[in-house]
Amino acid sequence: MKFRPIYILCILLAFIIGCEKPPTEEMDNAREAVFRAENDPNAALYAGSTLTRARDALQRMQNEADNKRYDAAKTHAAEAIAIAERALIEGNLGASRAGDEAASVVSNLRPEIVETERNVNGARYSLLALDYESLEMDIVNAHEAADRAEASQAEGRFQDALDIARNVRTDLSNINGKVAGAVTVRKK
Repeated sequence: MKFRPIYILCILLAFIIGCEKPPTEEMDNAREAVFRAENDPNAALYAGSTLTRARDALQRMQNEADNKRYDAAKTHAAEAIAIAERALIEGNLGASRAGDEAASVVSNLRPEIVETERNVNGARYSLLALDYESLEMDIVNAHEAADRAEASQAEGRFQDALDIARNVRTDLSNINGKVAGAVTVRKK
């Protein structure tokens, strides 16, 4: 039996392909990068869709490795690392933006409360028909909530600070709406 060079080449190629090893270092690095991003509070809060894409790339990497397509697995590992790093960056940017927004909104709460107090005092002076005891309690609650918003902001819990501040603004708007409604009723 004669071995032709083409057969020898095919046997060598099959041996080389059969001996190819999975890119374990790259895959481990990808898993670690995605794990790090998943456990970063800013990335989890502000970059959820990017984290999902990183997990998907990790899953594609594993599927390719399971099917012994190691070049594709290595490519998906690099993709997962890049996307996980992007999630960390987006998370930090999101936290920074939330911090700026919280600082702006929370810093305006006290003047808004003071203005609402003036409106209530003006309504009282004008003898408008309102439940002033209830309005005073609403204003006290607004001050207390503003204290909580400021504390949340100082602790870096920007979303909590924003949520509280938005609720205070809604309450102040309701108070001012009651005063405006009493003015309208009086004019009739």
